Amino acid sequence: LIASGTLDHALANRLEDYVLSRKNILISGGTGSGKTTTLNILGKFIPEEERIVLIEDTAEIHLAHANLVRFEARPPQRGLPQVTIRDLLKAALRHRPDHILLGEIRGGEAFDLLQLLNTGHSGTLCTIHANSAKQALARLTSCVLESGVELPYRAIKSNIADSLQVVIQIERRPGRRYVSEVVEIRGYDPDADLFNCPAIYQRRETHS
Repeated sequence: LIASGTLDHALANRLEDYVLSRKNILISGGTGSGKTTTLNILGKFIPEEERIVLIEDTAEIHLAHANLVRFEARPPQRGLPQVTIRDLLKAALRHRPDHILLGEIRGGEAFDLLQLLNTGHSGTLCTIHANSAKQALARLTSCVLESGVELPYRAIKSNIADSLQVVIQIERRPGRRYVSEVVEIRGYDPDADLFNCPAIYQRRETHS
């Protein structure tokens, strides 16, 4: 990623520190921006003695790790029941993971993920489709609502602020991809309906 210009050495060191200190990290970007690639790279920072549970719809993450448990969702098949991402998240804790890597949040599984994180689980990496860090938090909120859970909108946002610590935004431009923003989530003000999420890194490039 450094060689391709996606990030610089200082940012790479900061992201490594986030992983080693077991922050819960959301990686956001548009289609083809490199979210999965970034998750894969961050996963390589995880020490070999720590157990990873990797959950995906389809196998896209290629992580060589000594203590890796890989789960893949399964569509309905003749004679076999469907296995959803939500099912796999609920089963993940039986394997005593130090880290959970979730390929992409697309819907109601966001609620199950927050349930895991609210129990004190740390060191989770996941991705979501959004065009900015703030949009990523809004999209995550919408995904929780898709689960059918009856929670107030602001309560969901408060849970997100309690559960996630970092959002990494990836941008794609012709011929290059790069980290455009890293924000740290430090709280949520329900009265103002605003996340306290200062940007600790920003990079702006022209569309040319």
